[in-house]
Amino acid sequence: MAPDRTPRQVRGPSLLWRSMAAMAHDRQARIPLAVLFVIWVLAFQRLFVDPVPRVPLLVNWTASLPYHVAWLERDVTAFDRGDFVLYTFSGKAVADYPGLAGQPFFKIVAGLPGDPIRVEDRNVFVAGGYVGFAKLRTFDGRPLTPVKSPVVPAGHYYVRGTGADSFDSRYQEAGFVAPAQIVGKVTPWL
Repeated sequence: MAPDRTPRQVRGPSLLWRSMAAMAHDRQARIPLAVLFVIWVLAFQRLFVDPVPRVPLLVNWTASLPYHVAWLERDVTAFDRGDFVLYTFSGKAVADYPGLAGQPFFKIVAGLPGDPIRVEDRNVFVAGGYVGFAKLRTFDGRPLTPVKSPVVPAGHYYVRGTGADSFDSRYQEAGFVAPAQIVGKVTPWL
């Protein structure tokens, strides 16, 4: 006896699609749908096209700095110790973590070109001030190497976060930051 072969039923649009279409026809739902669409487009652009923020309002969700909302000022060329900067990452760690390439990092300038650097038992000092302890390993167990340069190289900045787990210039894998990497100066709000 042959198996019963009935033609596949062609179903109409899914419930989600019908709901979205109904909301699009509802005038009150158009604005929230438009806002949701813009958020999705910006998220797609940030994740898959270019990770550098294009709007001046920044949201920081990491623990590397205590600020969560900040304002980005582009086209700033001079930075001092204590300035907050946003830069694109291009350190040696990109070899092990390719997703870091070009990612925006939000840090504090702790050292200017020519500032002396000293490492004592993995405690790092820049221009005579303590900037942090260089951990032995990354979160996934890879070794971390403390900075070895005795000075901040010409044409570079030493940057740091405020958290113990901040991935910053304490490590050779993160490196120093060249002015070409800096997107702009950041003013924290909250």
